[in-house]
Amino acid sequence: MKVGIVCPYAWDMPGGVKQHIDDLAQALIAQGHDVSVIAPTGDDADLPAYVTGAGRAIPVPYNGSVARMSFGFISAARVRRWVRDGSFDVLHIHEPLIPSLGVLACWAAKGPIVATFHASFSRSRAIAVAEPLLRSALEKLTGRIAVSDAARKSLVEQFGGDTVLIPNGVTVARYSDAPPLDGWGPDGRTLGFLGRLDEERKGFPILLEAMKLLPSSVKLLVAGPGEAKIPKSLRDRVTLLGLVSEQDKIRAYHSVDVFCAPNTRGESFGIVLAEAMASGATVLASDIPAFRRVLGEGQAGALFANGDPESLAREAAALLEAPERRAKLAAEALVAVRKYDWSTVARDVVRVYETVTASGAGRVEEDLL
Repeated sequence: MKVGIVCPYAWDMPGGVKQHIDDLAQALIAQGHDVSVIAPTGDDADLPAYVTGAGRAIPVPYNGSVARMSFGFISAARVRRWVRDGSFDVLHIHEPLIPSLGVLACWAAKGPIVATFHASFSRSRAIAVAEPLLRSALEKLTGRIAVSDAARKSLVEQFGGDTVLIPNGVTVARYSDAPPLDGWGPDGRTLGFLGRLDEERKGFPILLEAMKLLPSSVKLLVAGPGEAKIPKSLRDRVTLLGLVSEQDKIRAYHSVDVFCAPNTRGESFGIVLAEAMASGATVLASDIPAFRRVLGEGQAGALFANGDPESLAREAAALLEAPERRAKLAAEALVAVRKYDWSTVARDVVRVYETVTASGAGRVEEDLL
């Protein structure tokens, strides 16, 4: 099957949606499909052979974060040319409700079109104002996927219609075996964090407050872009790696005793949890609904009260003092994460492709209207 995939966010910046699309593309290629991805990126970017650049991305505040997107005449022209030249059996658009390539692709194409919705959202003035334009795009969709119950619920409540639930994926084998980072390794006193430091909803300030309550022997290894002010009292206990490569990210998971995910909101799944679980790490996460589901209500990882540094510190200290409990949670996590392996998730996505192409809509074509 020839599949065109539309990524809304800049290809050269880390992020859960971009990682999802890249892993899906590679899984589909491994299963014998012909895949082309279009994404916001500059013309000088070093891209995989299956990725086409659609123009430079610009930062846009979105869903409590700052996303890098493309939207304009140059991007629209490149999307149209990519659709026209692709002769795709199915077009797979990710996040078609945000002002980026997904909306442009919906306007530019007709035929079998599937969309995946990653984020949960609430009704807002911006959505209300844009609803007529968004509906014109959604009406072209012949299949809809949500990665979580939260994303599905918000979509159905806002726009109605049926949506298939297919969770995010993780390539389990990629994370299962890696050496710790130089000078690091599980030692009974190391916590880890991965995420943007300057996004409030990722919860890094909460983790720093918790560190103040933990014994001075406890260390924190941090990976991710952005700037953060580390209190003077913690500077010899907190190590900031900055933006790391994919391989060093995996090594970081293998370098800690407890991986902490203090995210406060805006998460519909939690890909970092799945990655940490696949790495064999013990996970400690805020008890937001998405994280509770991924961790089986605490069976595959520990939970603490969302936004509460004292609760985080208390649970972290208990885990660091209980190696047998950590080992049990990590073993449960390795079992639980298998259902999210891309070898399974990609086949579920292909079933949606097969359903929409079986309807007789023909190939994807440029919409000249």
